[in-house]
Amino acid sequence: MRIDRVRRLALACCLVGGTSALTALAWPSDAQAQAVRRDAAVLGMILEPTSLDPTTAPAAAIGEIVHYNVLEGLTRINLDGKITPLLAESWTTDPDGRVYTFKLKRGVRFHDGEAFTAADVKFSFDRARAEGSTNKAKKAVFDNIARVDTPDEHTVVILLNNPDGNFLWRMGENTAVILDPKSAATTATRPVGTGPYRLDEWKKGSSLSLVKWDGFRQPSPAMLGRVTFRFINDPAAQVAALLAGDIDGMPRFGAPQSLKQFQSDKRFTVQVGSTTGETIVAINHRKKPFDDPRVRRAIQAAIDRKAVIDGAQEGFGTPIGSHMAPSEDGHVDLTGQNPYNPDRARALLREAGVTLPLNVTLTLPPPQYARKGGEIVAAQLAAVGINAKIENVEWAQWLAGPFKGNFDLTIISHVEPLDIDRYADPAYYWGYDSKPFQALFARYNGSTNVAERRRLLGDMQRLIAADQVNAFLFILPQFMVSNRRLTGLWSSSPIPANDLSALRWQ
Repeated sequence: MRIDRVRRLALACCLVGGTSALTALAWPSDAQAQAVRRDAAVLGMILEPTSLDPTTAPAAAIGEIVHYNVLEGLTRINLDGKITPLLAESWTTDPDGRVYTFKLKRGVRFHDGEAFTAADVKFSFDRARAEGSTNKAKKAVFDNIARVDTPDEHTVVILLNNPDGNFLWRMGENTAVILDPKSAATTATRPVGTGPYRLDEWKKGSSLSLVKWDGFRQPSPAMLGRVTFRFINDPAAQVAALLAGDIDGMPRFGAPQSLKQFQSDKRFTVQVGSTTGETIVAINHRKKPFDDPRVRRAIQAAIDRKAVIDGAQEGFGTPIGSHMAPSEDGHVDLTGQNPYNPDRARALLREAGVTLPLNVTLTLPPPQYARKGGEIVAAQLAAVGINAKIENVEWAQWLAGPFKGNFDLTIISHVEPLDIDRYADPAYYWGYDSKPFQALFARYNGSTNVAERRRLLGDMQRLIAADQVNAFLFILPQFMVSNRRLTGLWSSSPIPANDLSALRWQ
């Protein structure tokens, strides 16, 4: 029996038999749902990407759809954070950490039938480091590649300018997926990869569907024939979609206030996991008076992190004082450096010569941590004389506005791991240009000594906190809610991805 027919029957029974009949039939039985969707699943996502090419566009939502499913790289970062082979079957590194030799898997093909070879790796990495590349890892990763050699079709040798202790990890991020030269130009709308799924249909503004690719090298990890992502940014609509069975799960559920409801419902599984998502009030250094560190410190001192976490996240979230997650090696707790202190905030504004009230715009993208958190932050800023006018925007507008440098303040969660490198890029959207930080980062990138790298990470975090580049709030937790019979969804995010290879119905 199809699920939509079950709902129609439920409505009919309600008309003649009252609401008790509706209660009995509105939700299809597990057996009915299993029969309908034993080879398919529908997942909810908060944000819809504007592109499907992670090598040219920055949004984490791209990787949450295509990474590991449609597009693959040389290595894989697993749920536990361990690095394993993917398109590379093995690798070796020279003693000074500058030369990586990858042996590639044989018999791999792209969705259009083209054979995967070393030439595709060279093309992809040369494209990523070319002048004009918009790959978000260009400066941190690909500009450090001196040369890519292909001694044969199944061997790639990468020579780095400087050692990079994170290189194998970076090869497992979505910025390093391998594209075929013949189809690379249309990846944004029609990605052609080597993954176990291929794009079937993208209904912009609504949903995107992937289907199992029969040409995948054997054995295929894909357990389901079809997976559809539905884009639902309204928290109430997410709750309704789950309860109605319109979606089977939501790996990054955006309504923490409803978690208890699902935890007490035996139809669902709820897991609270971790991410590397540094949630911040980003500050535009290119605009006055935000170029003055005293003003930035005043903004941080005006914000009560606990009140934001309690009010926007139902108490879920770990406070941070700099741009690094506590789960990452080398993290330093700097939340005590500039604590909540409205009196100090007012004093810093006076010291900076700011005329009050200071009128600014606070731009907020759709996620609840931003929209609901932004209301709390705006009220706290108002208490010290900063009037933050809230501007709610959709995700595409945020990418075209604040991410291009057109903003005063904005709240966003940076979910990519090891993204402290963004502070070394003066062109990045908040406009932080610090030669001392850039020097620290260059030393960090050039070192393979674990102790030295950890020390340099600490120095970078302390410098960011001292300069109060942004106002640091908390690490974004991950809430995963799904039908209890659907298993295999990632409950944490070491990287922004939804690896569908283990997804199946029990």
